[in-house]
Amino acid sequence: MIKSNDLECQISNNETFVLIFVILILSFICNLSFDICHSYAEESKPNAAETLTKCICEGKTSQPVCLDELKDLYFKDNKYTDFVGLLKGICPENKTVEPAVNYYIAFARYSQLKYLEDVKNWDEYFAKGNEYRDDIVNCAQAALGATTSKDPLNIYSRLLLYQFHADQQDTFSEASLTELMSAVTGFAQSNGDMEVVRKIADKLIIYNESGKAKELYKIYALKLAGSDIKDAELRNITDKFYKDANLELAETIYDIYIERISKSLSKEKLISELTEVAKRFAYSNNAAADPLYAEKIFKKIEEAGGKESWSEELMYLRGFNLEKAKVFAQAKDVYTEFLKTFPKSSHADEVAYKSGVIFIYVLRDLKSGREYFEQLARKEALSPHVLAGLYQLGLLKQWEGELPAAKEYYNLLLEKMGNSDPDALAVIQERLSEINQGKPLEYNLKLGLDAALKEEFANLNMSKVSLESSRHLPEKGEEVAIHSVTSLGPTGCLQVELQYLWSGDLGITKPAITQSEFKTSYKTPGTKLINMVLVAPEGITDRNIDLIDVH
Repeated sequence: MIKSNDLECQISNNETFVLIFVILILSFICNLSFDICHSYAEESKPNAAETLTKCICEGKTSQPVCLDELKDLYFKDNKYTDFVGLLKGICPENKTVEPAVNYYIAFARYSQLKYLEDVKNWDEYFAKGNEYRDDIVNCAQAALGATTSKDPLNIYSRLLLYQFHADQQDTFSEASLTELMSAVTGFAQSNGDMEVVRKIADKLIIYNESGKAKELYKIYALKLAGSDIKDAELRNITDKFYKDANLELAETIYDIYIERISKSLSKEKLISELTEVAKRFAYSNNAAADPLYAEKIFKKIEEAGGKESWSEELMYLRGFNLEKAKVFAQAKDVYTEFLKTFPKSSHADEVAYKSGVIFIYVLRDLKSGREYFEQLARKEALSPHVLAGLYQLGLLKQWEGELPAAKEYYNLLLEKMGNSDPDALAVIQERLSEINQGKPLEYNLKLGLDAALKEEFANLNMSKVSLESSRHLPEKGEEVAIHSVTSLGPTGCLQVELQYLWSGDLGITKPAITQSEFKTSYKTPGTKLINMVLVAPEGITDRNIDLIDVH
């Protein structure tokens, strides 16, 4: 007799066996389905190629589309040689296909060389490279010979030749660029597809030919504006190019758009539109920006509305934008006007401090700069800029050798700060220690002030070195990368050994004299002044500053 517990166990074991059996059957079916689907996909690829080949050989109007789809079919698996092999034997009876086939062979070989470089397949690159290059040049030239500049294929073939020669950095690159520009201009004049013109300009931007690209963008924009397109639609198209970060084209069309609306909108509406455009291009951390173009629009706002057109925030933005564009003299003028117009602004302390910095460290005007720092020192309410102004007053007195006055400023600063900023306290204590022990001002700091204010360094005009920051509006603790860019002219074959004497508000990092760049972050808010003196073997070569606004 089977007991109840034994029966339950037997039933449970049977259920487990059935479950395992079902899983195995389902797994077999799934694997079989995958094999069938995979086999179908592999079989469908030749079928797709056959369909597209038929489309190409029949010479229908959809031929370019079919060639592109066929190209994509092979390129997605990097089967460039297979694609070229197919094209070299494609519909030999249809001669009208030859120009397009030649172009795509050249394009495939160009793409193949790029791919081999990317994956570092140097065996094939060096074994077959010359053969592929011959295909590029010969087939592109054949496509050119069979078409005219009214044909997009002709333009794309010229572009391909330019890219090839530019990549090779050979003697043909300049001539091929000239021929490309001439052909594109003729193509545009013959009322060709203007999207072709735009695509060529986009490529030229990638090759750092912004001047040539701008010429083509202007042609594109004028054709666009010359049509019966409405202002609102023109603005929408321009906005799209801006969102795509195609600033050159966006600016070109904005200029035309602004010229249009300047004749049709009321002053108030015009200023409102101009303000939106200026804000869009003004400096910010995250968006695509062109501060110099923003200033161009700010000038148009002033022309349209005079001084009455400036709100507090808009005037501040204009000065801030000029400062970040390193147009310091103009930024100072706007800041000066801002303080007269909006003396009680929440930006007043920041603007006063920056004005003092610009007068002293850029314009070499110690008297005017000190006046701004003294205005800040007289304020009862504390702000990071009031404290920074007090520090600058003490530093300037120490540099001038007026040590009792310097100590007075430093002690007043300590009194006002309390224990709010340990890092700043350490810097002030270091300055006081220098004074009390009869030591000279820290070398980099002294040299920065010497270079900015001594007459013997008046020739240093910030043209041979610039400072650039990854972010000018970081949050506390956020990493900021700062690097210098030098332009010292030709130095022959010798590698010039340069020294970079950094001083000022460097945050948590103390870069060595051999470092042309460094990464840092800041623990406290406020405007941070970075100073750098560039020293070559023959002596001090130039200097520059940067201002970082930490929030």
